[in-house]
Amino acid sequence: MSDAVYLSSVKHDPQPILISDQPLVLPVGGDVVRAGFPSPAEDFHVDRLDLTAILVTHPQATFLLRLRGDSMKDAGLFDGDLLVVNRALKPVHQDVVVAVVDGEFTCKSLWLKYGRMKLVAANPTYPEIVPKDGQTVEIWGVVTASIKRFRGGGR
Repeated sequence: MSDAVYLSSVKHDPQPILISDQPLVLPVGGDVVRAGFPSPAEDFHVDRLDLTAILVTHPQATFLLRLRGDSMKDAGLFDGDLLVVNRALKPVHQDVVVAVVDGEFTCKSLWLKYGRMKLVAANPTYPEIVPKDGQTVEIWGVVTASIKRFRGGGR
């Protein structure tokens, strides 16, 4: 299976991390960060933001999983990104989901049309996954956010 989602070194033994329901409050400077030239006349105001409140709507059903592979790169999801996965949400057409296909985890876009389901990669080099008769496909959870590291730190 391409692009398995797992944290352990064993592909078939995913170890999702349950996200704590304790607040994770960090300081936030200003309201926006411009990608152009900042105005020195703008006041710098520090606020506090609770990342748990932003990322976690169902604490007991929200997990972190690390993405491996490049099948979702055109959706902005890259190898090593942490996926915030909510198992309490009902998946709908075009959600990015974590699915279990024949016992292996994968991250794909969910397509639901005309009573049929398929899993679609966000990379044209990967084939669609269309469930065949007798094949086991379970939507494990809906990806609601991703966290990526640009520099430094561990995984």
